[in-house]
Amino acid sequence: MADDAAAARRIETGPLSPLNTLNPYIQGAYEPVSRETTAIDLPVIGEIPQDLHGAFYRNGPNPAQAPQGMHHWFDGDGMVHAVWFENGKAEYRNRYVRSADHVADLNGGCGAGGVMEPSTRADPSSTRGDKVYKDTANTDLVLHNGSLMALWYISGHPVRIDARTLETIGTETFGGALSRHVSAHSKVDPKTGEFVFFDYSLYEPWMTFGVVSPTNELTHFARVELPGPRLPHDMGLTENYVILHDLPVVFTDGGLKRSTWNIHFADQPARFGVVPRNGSGDQVRWFETDSCYIYHVVNAWEDGDEVVMTACMMTPNGFPPNPEYGPYAAMVNVLALHAVPVEWRMNMKTGEVKKRQLDDRIGEFPVVNLDYASRPTKWSYHVAMAPRELQSFKGLIKYDLETGAARTWDYQPSQFGSEPAFAPRVGATAEDDGYVIAFVTDAETGKSEVQVIDAQNMEAGPVARVILPVRVPAGFHGTWRAATS
Repeated sequence: MADDAAAARRIETGPLSPLNTLNPYIQGAYEPVSRETTAIDLPVIGEIPQDLHGAFYRNGPNPAQAPQGMHHWFDGDGMVHAVWFENGKAEYRNRYVRSADHVADLNGGCGAGGVMEPSTRADPSSTRGDKVYKDTANTDLVLHNGSLMALWYISGHPVRIDARTLETIGTETFGGALSRHVSAHSKVDPKTGEFVFFDYSLYEPWMTFGVVSPTNELTHFARVELPGPRLPHDMGLTENYVILHDLPVVFTDGGLKRSTWNIHFADQPARFGVVPRNGSGDQVRWFETDSCYIYHVVNAWEDGDEVVMTACMMTPNGFPPNPEYGPYAAMVNVLALHAVPVEWRMNMKTGEVKKRQLDDRIGEFPVVNLDYASRPTKWSYHVAMAPRELQSFKGLIKYDLETGAARTWDYQPSQFGSEPAFAPRVGATAEDDGYVIAFVTDAETGKSEVQVIDAQNMEAGPVARVILPVRVPAGFHGTWRAATS
């Protein structure tokens, strides 16, 4: 009877299997929505500033069909949610990212599953090329060469999306020159317009990085040898350097042998590889530091002889695996992000590394004013993490990266947010002269809104709350596009 009752439960995109009734990352705040929506001239509580002109985008997982097998939160089909601001008004759209694997899955199956299912080694001769898992393009968004690119963090090919309509343009190969994948959290240099990316091999001891011109030409590509397979999540980019991550979260020996996603924390230091943006693999200079893992970099820049990188450093979350989640207990435990902001300074002359923790508050999903990306930055904006097992964003933190001082805005107790974006006001005269924008959803009512907060007056809360006609599930990363870009 219990199994029958469980099988009868539904989410918006279909009935849940008994197995997935134990999976919290397909229900509640994480439940996918079933429809693509366009809504014009949305109701507003407060007033949208007249000097806010452009679009806020956020990507995230949204399974088009209720999963039947083991399902990781990272597996869901990509869906982009966006709000366009102009003349004190706002409009909303959401659209699926129609990656090649998403389309194939809707038409009978793409031939690959998610990260909690057994994988097959990449086969470059197959129709999927050298991808291992289903490519959902659900993780990140960057603006390059006039349109968006949706990126995935493992076996991804970039997917071009129209920045106004959100309709998928197609898979991006940079004129056929892309020989491998592009990982999420690759960067766009705001000064040069270059797209600088990295990627890694799941099972072989190397990673790659490359540069794409503002006109979409692949101008540089290099391979970096490593002591073994690695699973980095982000990179740093300065005016002249790429910062690659060799971190101690790796596949277990059994995971490597069986090609399964079994990871562990290895007893080895963390290393940051600093290499000229157009350099070769043998030009990487490695800086060894305390063992740690990093999901997300805040920003990076150069300061005299030093290369500076600020990031959210993971610390133990203190939660034991919870048996109530059954086979999903380990996934839930890993996703309970517990990170603090840390600065590393790597001296290119002496080889010395200096590490400085800026604060002990738990936060993640950091963003900066993208006009200052890869250059010295004073301010960053993070989500505050609720102290609970399930990943939940309870508010926002604005950091002074020089002093570690912080200002905060907390959502209502029943609300959860998403990664914000910083939107410079039209005619901005300072780095923090603008707005912090985020999707916020009430877990009790299912109603969603977009909050617009004056970045120089965080504690005052939103100057405008744009009421949305649909629910926006918890998701991943986003970006801002000024109307003139």
